[in-house]
Amino acid sequence: MNLKEIMATSYFLSALLLSMNMGMVMVSGDPYCGPIEADDKDLVHVALNLEFLEAEFFLIAALGNGLDSIAPELAEGGPPPIGARKADLDDLTNRLIEEFGYQEVGHLRSIITTIGGFPRPLLDLSPQNFANLFDQAVGFKLDPPFNPYVNTINYLLASYAIPYVGLVGYVGAIPQLLSYTSRRLVAGLLGVESGQDAILRALLYEKADERVLPYDITVAEFTNYISDLRNRLAMCGIKDEGLIVPLKLGAENKTESNILSADVYSLSYARNPQEILRIVYGSGSECKAGGFFPDGGNGRIAKEFLAKA
Repeated sequence: MNLKEIMATSYFLSALLLSMNMGMVMVSGDPYCGPIEADDKDLVHVALNLEFLEAEFFLIAALGNGLDSIAPELAEGGPPPIGARKADLDDLTNRLIEEFGYQEVGHLRSIITTIGGFPRPLLDLSPQNFANLFDQAVGFKLDPPFNPYVNTINYLLASYAIPYVGLVGYVGAIPQLLSYTSRRLVAGLLGVESGQDAILRALLYEKADERVLPYDITVAEFTNYISDLRNRLAMCGIKDEGLIVPLKLGAENKTESNILSADVYSLSYARNPQEILRIVYGSGSECKAGGFFPDGGNGRIAKEFLAKA
């Protein structure tokens, strides 16, 4: 059995266990995975938190400076991010990430101009936070601790952990939006977020079988660990898949490659606001802040969930 077959089998068993666990959880009525009552502004504001996260992560990694240097008015006086730094990237990746960063500035500007915004939330982009995330994903403490900023492959893996969450959030929001203006805005945002995620996944897929030094874990295995963690945190079934999957989860059950994560009909997965918050908080609870948002997200939905803690 080759490495990809071993990985596919391992991923299938993990997915099967996750499905069983989710089934048992849902019978008890907890957690809730359906849509929530919210207007267009509230729904888009959940995504605005993630746009701040992506903008700072991309800009600082590529340029060494974030929103406070590039477009300080968009931060509206919110606190600067914790721990973000210039990443040691190869020239191609640096150019791509710089472009992504400027795209996120455009996303922030478009949301704030169209529906209004809020101050940038406190963001934790420190190596320590990413180390905790990756330890949680693999199930043990990595030695040395994972650091996204030390080289290109680490940064790409760290990037894998972020934009896809916003993508599935936009897919989940569109059916609930009432106005043409909001739907047009989110459709435009989704198109670019999807492109960013596809590029990141394609770059990682090129190195899928390579081991991430100094760990005895391949690139593809790391993506499967991260995707599995996000499914566990969201607690609403399988809506996230790594780069190598069993045929049962591949497109038309004919491929183990999984450059684009999609459902049985090759449609994008969708997540609701509470799932998104459970993931980015790293807590598995929309009511318990942490992870990338030490003080929680901003906007009515995030604030009301936090008030229930």
